[in-house]
Amino acid sequence: MHAQASAPASARTRRRMRSTAVVLALGAVMFTMGAVGLAPVAGTAPEPAVHLSPPRGTLAALQSRVRHVPEDAGAWAALGTSYVQQARTTADPATYGRAEQALRRSLAVQPADNTNAQIGMGALAAARHDFPAALTWARQATKGAPYNPVAYGVLADAYTQLGQYPASYKAVQRMNDLRPDAPALARASYTFELRGQTGQAAALMRRSLDAASTTGERSFAHAVLSTLALQTGDARQAYRQAQAGLRNAPGDSALLEARARAQAALGKTRQAVADYQAAIAVAPLPHYLLGLGELEQSLGHTEQAEAQYAVLRGQESIRRPGRTPADTDAILFEADHGRPAQAVAMAQQALKTRMFIAVHDAYAWALHRAGRDREALRQADQALALGTRSALFLYHRAVIRHGLGDSAEAGADLEAALRTEPHFHPLHAPAARALLQRIDTTP
Repeated sequence: MHAQASAPASARTRRRMRSTAVVLALGAVMFTMGAVGLAPVAGTAPEPAVHLSPPRGTLAALQSRVRHVPEDAGAWAALGTSYVQQARTTADPATYGRAEQALRRSLAVQPADNTNAQIGMGALAAARHDFPAALTWARQATKGAPYNPVAYGVLADAYTQLGQYPASYKAVQRMNDLRPDAPALARASYTFELRGQTGQAAALMRRSLDAASTTGERSFAHAVLSTLALQTGDARQAYRQAQAGLRNAPGDSALLEARARAQAALGKTRQAVADYQAAIAVAPLPHYLLGLGELEQSLGHTEQAEAQYAVLRGQESIRRPGRTPADTDAILFEADHGRPAQAVAMAQQALKTRMFIAVHDAYAWALHRAGRDREALRQADQALALGTRSALFLYHRAVIRHGLGDSAEAGADLEAALRTEPHFHPLHAPAARALLQRIDTTP
């Protein structure tokens, strides 16, 4: 679910879930603390990074500690967790290797009752998109420490990305029962966002902001609130939220990217480009690179767009030999700017360990681009089964339906996408308007 210093689940990351019949079978539940209602689940949402409690001490202090006291299992666990968080913000995959070494050293020093190392291993597995392994570690942590709320956060994240949404809601419930702090409330917000209930999601995220005790938690809340505002077409509010966050954390890459998307929606493309560039200078994350590249392409800046795409191709060449499943941004990039058949293969591999709605959507688009619209429609329907408010998902399904000759349903999806978020994508939003106009003027 949502996580500190991670890109909140952006609009393009919301994806699919299981049958709504399962959802309707769930009764409404209430957080016993704070009386926050959780409605029955109906779908899934954007991919969040695991929100971990801040490790004790700075990275340098932890490195010094383990050098001088190599038998301190807790310090090794904290160091490993710190490396996981560093890798998320720097996009340096080598840091994951250092994280694993530190966490396994902690487990070697203290094999039993080492909840912090188990939580760290779960977060590391999730960061590598190995969600079955993340679930295994999270279950170990919650079994050994049933009153540790952070362990339930990792458990909820793993269940979410595996498409096991009812189980994820229960884990979020338990986390909030134990300690309704900023990370717990952020995850509660995410359960509503997945189901398209952005009003409730925003209310809970504002509570998370009020409960925030660190700069990272406050920055994350503002970034999510900016994203939620965009999902309702309120670009000005999205800008205000990003701006408020940046006043306290001027170098936060997620907030810079959030402000870039708000600026683009407001038509301030020069400022949007500058914000994307600033975010990438901090962390060259794939969705920043893709966002900037497609914005530049929409402006006719071919050379600048290709520069971002070249970096994305380089990142993919590094990922592929390690057999780490591709993220949705990499799949969508390959579908739109590379080889659709390769994008299909990437999506199929990703679905083996991540049965999440965002992956279903990316798979649907890859199949469409590869000329396989009947298969694509099944995946697109799964991506929207939870009711997630995603203009991008709706646009993808609209194009697929139009390709199958269903103009009426395609038009309905296009209208919903543009009503939800009029400027959801620098390339696809104009294409959506053009396609809708063709449908409306066709006898």
